Amino acid sequence: MQKRMLLMTLIVFVFFIAYEFLVLKPQQEEREAAKKIELAKQAPAVKQNMNMTSSSMNKDISSLSSKAVNSSEIITTITSLHNVIEIDNLGRVAQVTLIDKQFIDEDGKQIKLFEANQLRPLEVRFENRIINDEAFKVSVKSSASIVDATKSKQTIILTQNLKDTVLRKVLTVYPDGHYDLTVTSTNAAKFFVTNGFRPNVLADMYADHGIYVKKNDGVMELTSDGDLDKNISYTGLKFVSSFDRYYTTLIYNFNQSLAISLLPDNDENPQAFIHGGDNITFSGYMGPKTFKVLESLNPELTDVIEYGFFTFIAKPMFLLLQYIYSIIGNWGWTIVFVTILIKAVLFPLSYKGMVSMQKLKDLAPKMKEIQAKYKDDKQKQSMHMMELYKKHGANPMGGCLPLILQIPVFFAIYRVLLNAIELKGAEWILWIHDLAEMDPYFVLPILMGASMFLQQKITPNSMQDEMQKKIFQMLPIVFTFFFLWFPAGLTLYWFINNVFTISQQYYINSIFKKQRINKK
Repeated sequence: MQKRMLLMTLIVFVFFIAYEFLVLKPQQEEREAAKKIELAKQAPAVKQNMNMTSSSMNKDISSLSSKAVNSSEIITTITSLHNVIEIDNLGRVAQVTLIDKQFIDEDGKQIKLFEANQLRPLEVRFENRIINDEAFKVSVKSSASIVDATKSKQTIILTQNLKDTVLRKVLTVYPDGHYDLTVTSTNAAKFFVTNGFRPNVLADMYADHGIYVKKNDGVMELTSDGDLDKNISYTGLKFVSSFDRYYTTLIYNFNQSLAISLLPDNDENPQAFIHGGDNITFSGYMGPKTFKVLESLNPELTDVIEYGFFTFIAKPMFLLLQYIYSIIGNWGWTIVFVTILIKAVLFPLSYKGMVSMQKLKDLAPKMKEIQAKYKDDKQKQSMHMMELYKKHGANPMGGCLPLILQIPVFFAIYRVLLNAIELKGAEWILWIHDLAEMDPYFVLPILMGASMFLQQKITPNSMQDEMQKKIFQMLPIVFTFFFLWFPAGLTLYWFINNVFTISQQYYINSIFKKQRINKK
């Protein structure tokens, strides 16, 4: 069983590495190149219960960044304490730029959330095809071109005068960057509003990205990019979030349920359309998934931060990290402290596992003799093995069970550190200026690999198969390579975890060494 586990681990990590560099990276580069030379394409028309049409934006951005917006399109620019929101001539959010100092991209510029050629937040689609076609040709009029919402909430009115209806948006933006929106249409013209395609700042294989919804009964449902092959409709929702690893474009209403439809784009990525009827009111937020910010809007919005299967452990783990940070004031040292705390709490389990592995190591010569003696009779071999274990109080599963019980904790903190935008721009020591980014000099991954190698050297094992041993010896190299591109905060956790595992293993080894000396 150990051999199979080792083989599976190696295969999984090799697959992830190969997939990242041979599939995901080339695809990302191809998409980035295409964005600079292709005309934008709107989301496909709504089918089944809706009759929407698509339109394309008539602009060439081939010479610009994929996130650059033609300035002639912008009719209103709104500045809050944390972002700049640009509204285009169709009444949509063309771009959101984060202005806090920690939100800097790889080029040293303030982070922009959206691609210019993707479905834009607050876009309206009419159910009537004729009205919808007209709506994409008629410019919206704004009540103000420059809005300063840094000190108090500000309201603008966006009006679109069509032949058979008037579409009116009343947008109120607050200093913290969130907004309230009321959309109405005359002559009972039914429409749909979208929160736009997800932010495209960091979407990779390590964390989920797509659309997350919360139902009135508290159930959360995730639709990941590339997994939507048909339209899906929901009723009775509290919020819908389109997100990448760290950022979200979010629409919520806790007073009146939302109904939405998810439509796949050409790459089977989900796009959300809220059913508006001819009058709808909701609130929204476009920005980083910062726990305190989401909690200040509504505690339930913290569910927007997706931790995966072990959310029930991960969320309390983050709250613990946040509490310790409020005392220490540095995220790097917070991770170190919490890692030590976790190791201390789990030490009883670790102790049992290490003792069991040490006993199996001491019995390895006798086990080898039994295997050789009964190599042609597996039944007798198993029987004598069990007798040996019973006589010496050893349990072949004793080393695995404590490890299995610790796995949920390890995965929980892994997901916490992988998804915590709070680490963005957080410095630790000399060369670590951003715990959410990889170590620029690969010091932490190398230290992590070295500590894993040392841990492997001092950890007893009863492996007899040479191939099994070679696979085991390769794991520090594989893990080191895998962690080169991980966030420094996550690598720091793994390194500190290894260091204290080594200290615990030395302690157990010294106990058994004394016992052997005393027996002699």
